[in-house]
Amino acid sequence: MKIKETYIKGCFVIEPMIYEDQRGDFFESYHKQKLEAELGFSIDFIQDNLSTSSKNVLRGLHYQEGVHAQTKLVQVLKGQALDVVVDLRTDSSTFGEHFKMVLSDENHKMIFIPKGMAHGFLAKSEEVVFGYKCDNYFNKASERGIIYDDDALAIDWGINSDDIIISEKDKVLPTFKEVFS
Repeated sequence: MKIKETYIKGCFVIEPMIYEDQRGDFFESYHKQKLEAELGFSIDFIQDNLSTSSKNVLRGLHYQEGVHAQTKLVQVLKGQALDVVVDLRTDSSTFGEHFKMVLSDENHKMIFIPKGMAHGFLAKSEEVVFGYKCDNYFNKASERGIIYDDDALAIDWGINSDDIIISEKDKVLPTFKEVFS
């Protein structure tokens, strides 16, 4: 596997080694020892989540705070999605900045997202099956979010906002300034 840190410290793009032949392809989507050796620290993923989304569904920007914060390893198992990570760590040199990239079932890339980040994605294909590993259990009381179209974050989702399909809960999330003022 190839691992490259993004400009947001602790956030990595992971590209598995893909073996192809006439039957198709094969790759390890997760190998604890190899990942930890590349990262230089231990990680204990304890929960796997899957979501299925139709084209133009936007999920996010979500995070959990406090002792329930989560490190995540995210990937697209089917389709294509624009994945976005926002640094919410107030002591970070990239506080308030975001990283984004397309994840797909063709490129097989993954993003390792450390604690202290908000995360969201936009389904770009007719169907997206999105998978993520978490190192902490979901805790409803610690669930937080920031509105996806916040001017301060200036995330270009590559789509007209009128075409986005979003949950009622995500439509009323606070702005970055409301959370961090």
